[in-house]
Amino acid sequence: MWRHDEWRAHRIAVASRYPVDGAGLGLRRALLDPLRDNPPGSVDFFEVAPENWIGVGGKTGRQFRGFTERYPFIAHGLSLSVGGPAPLDESFLSRLKGFLDAHGFRCYSEHLSYSSDGGHLYDLLPIPFTEDAVRHVARRIRRVQDMLERRIAMENVAYYAAPGKEMEEIDFIRAVLAEADCGLLLDVNNIYVNSINHHYDAENFLRSLPADRVVYLHIAGHYDETDDLKIDTHGAPVIAPVWRLLDVAYAQFGPVPTLLERDFNLPPLAELLSEVTRIRTLQVKWEAAGRHGIAR
Repeated sequence: MWRHDEWRAHRIAVASRYPVDGAGLGLRRALLDPLRDNPPGSVDFFEVAPENWIGVGGKTGRQFRGFTERYPFIAHGLSLSVGGPAPLDESFLSRLKGFLDAHGFRCYSEHLSYSSDGGHLYDLLPIPFTEDAVRHVARRIRRVQDMLERRIAMENVAYYAAPGKEMEEIDFIRAVLAEADCGLLLDVNNIYVNSINHHYDAENFLRSLPADRVVYLHIAGHYDETDDLKIDTHGAPVIAPVWRLLDVAYAQFGPVPTLLERDFNLPPLAELLSEVTRIRTLQVKWEAAGRHGIAR
């Protein structure tokens, strides 16, 4: 049950703890012209992969600047490889800091995985769930935070094997967040995908995550390889069970800022915005629940 004091505390938290508010959309280059021609009232913030925009100039660079001057932006990295064995790319981190500062980004997040070892592997690979890996990853996250001069958020990732596993996924995530003292980008779709592939209860997993670490949420579509194998693709609409899990997340954490990811197979803009509107509708429902003390 949301008590009145809890509701007031939640709204204060939205204004002070979360970097953005409401419902967001991942900005892809193919969306620049449609969004410019039809400015969306339903989108409260945008997210980009900085690797795709650092150093971009000309017309595209000017268009991008127009968006970052008008909307709140979050950066979600692809290539930092925070769990990898190779040294952190500190020259990239220096360029990244300049990019984040120049455009006034509200938050930077990365994947709790690795993607390089002497060269980019072009995939997000699973970190072994071990105590040694917790220390290794946490140390690197702290270094990233020092270099960027900001607290970052790490995303729970979809994975398809667990090599060298010595602890459960939930315990690994909690341990990294605590030791690194960083935030959590909670990907709802990844919880659903992993729950099918690795046979655990998605709602119990979600409720076991530390609420005080959650910075914002992701929601996305995926590909059904088989009934018991789901592939995280960001290339399809969000399905009903993932929408239900988002509802559970709001019941647990409140209507946290949430972003729709869609990386390819882009539908007409109106279809994307209808999913963003659905996020907002759920958020409004839980905001109303908070104001009126309805059970959560």
